[in-house]
Amino acid sequence: MATEEKELLRGGQFLVKETNCEDVFTPEDFSEEQNMMKEAVTEFNDREIIPHKARFEAKDYALTEEVMRKAGALGFLGVAVPEAYGGMGMGFVSTVLTCDYISSGTGSFSTAFGAHTGIGTMPITLYGTEAQKQKYVPKLASGEQFGAYCLTEPGAGSDANSGKTIATLSEDGKSYKINGQKMWISNAGFCSIMIVFARIEDDKNITGFIVENDAANGISMGEEEHKLGIRASSTRQVFFNDTVVPIENMLAGRGEGFKIAMNALNVGRIKLAAACLDSQRRVLTYGVKYAMERKQFKTPIADFGAIKMKLAKMATDAYAGESATYRASKNIEDRIALRQAAGNTHQEAELKGVEEYAIECSILKVAVSEDVQNCADEGIQIFGGMGFSEETPMESAWRDARIARIYEGTNEINRMLAVGMLVKKAMKGHVDLLGPATAVANELMGVPSFETPDYSELFSEEKAILGRLKKVFLMVAGAAVQKYGTDLDKHQQLLIASSDILIEIYMAESTLLRTEKNAKRTSEKAQAVQIAMSKLYLYNAVSLIENKGKESIISFAEGDEQRMMLMGLKRFTKYTNFPDIVDLRNEIAEKVKAEGKYCF
Repeated sequence: MATEEKELLRGGQFLVKETNCEDVFTPEDFSEEQNMMKEAVTEFNDREIIPHKARFEAKDYALTEEVMRKAGALGFLGVAVPEAYGGMGMGFVSTVLTCDYISSGTGSFSTAFGAHTGIGTMPITLYGTEAQKQKYVPKLASGEQFGAYCLTEPGAGSDANSGKTIATLSEDGKSYKINGQKMWISNAGFCSIMIVFARIEDDKNITGFIVENDAANGISMGEEEHKLGIRASSTRQVFFNDTVVPIENMLAGRGEGFKIAMNALNVGRIKLAAACLDSQRRVLTYGVKYAMERKQFKTPIADFGAIKMKLAKMATDAYAGESATYRASKNIEDRIALRQAAGNTHQEAELKGVEEYAIECSILKVAVSEDVQNCADEGIQIFGGMGFSEETPMESAWRDARIARIYEGTNEINRMLAVGMLVKKAMKGHVDLLGPATAVANELMGVPSFETPDYSELFSEEKAILGRLKKVFLMVAGAAVQKYGTDLDKHQQLLIASSDILIEIYMAESTLLRTEKNAKRTSEKAQAVQIAMSKLYLYNAVSLIENKGKESIISFAEGDEQRMMLMGLKRFTKYTNFPDIVDLRNEIAEKVKAEGKYCF
């Protein structure tokens, strides 16, 4: 086991250690069981969700509940739940895969599904006592009951620990009375069980409780919120007025609610990234079909360079999102297996496994939620005026995508978290950032090599560039940490710029490694378009990193230090052989046109 543990990179170590393509998991590695699951979930989406899109858009909340019950009957709500509590007990990759392919019919169902299986059920599975799990989890796994998660308050959003809802112990010590107000609660209208966070006395941290939804016990609801998107997802305010909760319904220990909330969000983040993937595939498929049929100037618009550019970007971003999401999912699954083999319980192993890759979860949440929005936006543009009409699927896809950048922690919060968590890991000695950052600082002082390397092997130049992009992050973030120390979190714009560099490195590397792995097991010819997408993604990443690096350097460094770092930035982002970007885009677009869909 020790050797396996050594080979499995810890969270954040992708930045300072090289990953071999053989060591990443890709969608092409799905097992037979996983492919069957994918087919079953896709068939369910095509049968139960997509044909009823108009009803979802018309705020048919009852339909959302009905389809959730059907998903429960087929076992889809219990994929991640251990068999001991009525679930399927499948691995983390299968959980993510289910979330991916069930979420693209409508954001309304996707939100209900995500809230129930993730933050509604999972806190009990991972933090509940045996009695709590036996009592609640089987009914949640089967869809007999639905869960909701009551964290956000009018004054407590991103600052989740500042909630004002209070829990007061009864005189006989047998129960708590909860008083307060929660808002933006998904599934509120049809949930039976709520995970409610409240503060006991003057505790520093909030506490979690399992609360049964009962109007006779002081629980009341606001009207359904009128929202931009996810219209048939039930979203209400929830009010607690002397709601009595038995003491045995406290989740984990007193004051541990904030920890539960944060860890639940880590899982929620990677699952949210997954929930945005099939939406991109479908939007691209709708877009390419329309572009092939729509003629202007006697030519299908799909033949125009301006449209090819869009199709290529949409396909490339979807491919990169898949590559990174499944890479991280398997890392988490492997870490869980290692911990279970070392004697951890399922609860401990799952919690620590996900927590280990919290940086990657934040990266994925940001990257994929922004890609799905861009994809839907370009989808509207391809449809032109028709894209703005409710008759086409693009308009609702665009509205539904917008929430993904807000929930599970805003993208701004997640950007700052990603870098903040990495710095914390470095301070704990879990990721050696200091050594590599010092080496980069010394390299800046040295004389650069003027040799032209041999770049004949597939991706040899791209990998060399990727290695240098990691140096950009170490140079910029290292200098910022040195300058501001523990006050770094007060410099949010610098943190966000560093985070953008980190995100692009992870996404570009995941894309390259997936393609390299598949080219080795098939052929470069068979992977020609995937190679084109990997090169295009990296080129765009280099441009963004160059921009963010420069923005940071000129904002916190001056004089000789600034000049030296700008020279370093130029050196680290340099291509010896530039790819032909227009050619790459055309190659990708032609493949998508030939297949008439996302086909990777």
